[in-house]
Amino acid sequence: MSDPVPFLMTLAYVAIALWLGIRARGSYRMDSLEQWGVAGRSMGPLVMYLLMGAGSISAYTFMGAPGWAWSKGVPVFYVVIYLCYLALIAWYCGPRVWAFGARLGHVTQAQAVADRFESPLLGALTSLVMSIGALAYAILQTIGAAYILNVMSGGALPFALNVWLVLGTISIYLFISGQRAIGVTNAFQGGLMLVVAWVIGLWAAHQMTGDWWFGGVFERVRETRPDFLTLPGGLGDMSFAFWTSSIIVSMFSFQQPVWLQWMSADSAQSIRRSASWLPTYYLVILPMVVVGFIGIFTLPNLERADTVALELAFQQMPSVLVGLLGAGTLAAAMSSSEPYIHGTALTWTRDVIRPLLRLSERRTGQLARYMIFPIMIGIVGPVSMINPGNLIMILLVGLGFASQMLPAFIGLFVWPRATRTGVLCGLTAGFVVTALFTVVWSNPLGVHAGAWGLMINLPLFVIVSRLTRPASATTLARFQDIVAPGRPGPASTRTDANLIADA
Repeated sequence: MSDPVPFLMTLAYVAIALWLGIRARGSYRMDSLEQWGVAGRSMGPLVMYLLMGAGSISAYTFMGAPGWAWSKGVPVFYVVIYLCYLALIAWYCGPRVWAFGARLGHVTQAQAVADRFESPLLGALTSLVMSIGALAYAILQTIGAAYILNVMSGGALPFALNVWLVLGTISIYLFISGQRAIGVTNAFQGGLMLVVAWVIGLWAAHQMTGDWWFGGVFERVRETRPDFLTLPGGLGDMSFAFWTSSIIVSMFSFQQPVWLQWMSADSAQSIRRSASWLPTYYLVILPMVVVGFIGIFTLPNLERADTVALELAFQQMPSVLVGLLGAGTLAAAMSSSEPYIHGTALTWTRDVIRPLLRLSERRTGQLARYMIFPIMIGIVGPVSMINPGNLIMILLVGLGFASQMLPAFIGLFVWPRATRTGVLCGLTAGFVVTALFTVVWSNPLGVHAGAWGLMINLPLFVIVSRLTRPASATTLARFQDIVAPGRPGPASTRTDANLIADA
């Protein structure tokens, strides 16, 4: 390691995150689901803005996005589209989810599903299915964080050691402060990422083209590799069908940490405000995508696409900027790994273990904090050390399975006539199809496996729901009053027999 400055700056970030995360607890007790899980529903709009923004952007901004731009070109912008749609979903669904917690006492999304469909079994299945996407995301981010430390140390810190260093740091402040640590560290990380991305992107563009903007970069790509500016991209593997279906699957995945973020707000209005601002945060992706496009003509022989931003920084940027990039990338990775581990621990304890062992609320709150350790030691750490494949494809596979829970959320927010039997039948069929089209026949006709699953899942869900008994009128009325306040619906005006007859 010829220049220690980048490594020391990156390592300093780990220390800052640890300090912030521990201090976030304040004087609050963390032995309840309300405090450890959703921070006592206390986060304001600015914290929510940075929390939702940093949590959804993650290591993708500094590794995945430049890597896809370098290897594929414009297909990288699928993420910008689906994230903007997620902002719309947050604006509509977020306040209602907050009301589920404030008025019905919910903490997790699986708890809301179990309550709405009067089925602890469906709640447990929701927890487990959504955990597939959550753990895939946590693994993706942990790999990114460990790789950054390995590169910044010049290989002095081995990859496996870095995995446990990152997870160990996260485990300390998650155990101590829970969702409050996530809120504070994500707010800091979000601001850092926004600054670092634009400094690096503008500096790189100026070095390559002489301009402090990005037009010259794209003009050069158009002259040398125009195929990178249209679908199916430079590798020819992102057809219109796969690109579009990836957006759809990603948009409807309803990830667990996002749900917990909505639950953690201090009011429904705070969620609406932060969701309205959220697309402005996604501008953080643009400069790092430009860095990837610069790599097309400056680093044509990279062995690993995800390293393009780091390689460009090491070769052509001063050490302080390299250190900033290292710290920003590590911040991005940790800011997304921590909420997915936390969310999985919370929902496994609340929605799977508690019903099985019939634990009290207090005992469940105590156990949830300890659940982060088996998840890290038994799943996230070992799989991260294997360092599998392309980071973005790991995420897309996980989201394909998570999206199969869409019928349950349709029943929560849109369609009172949805039944638990309909959701269970659709989920089972969709999960099997997604698994087959992921492992056996990979994405037939260029359509994402998760989209194929939804094509079977949704019609079956509707048909079976029409043929089976809905939830009780009392339960439907409680949810109808939240998702459509003041609007008369079948839940509040008709008996179960009337509902069945209408079908």
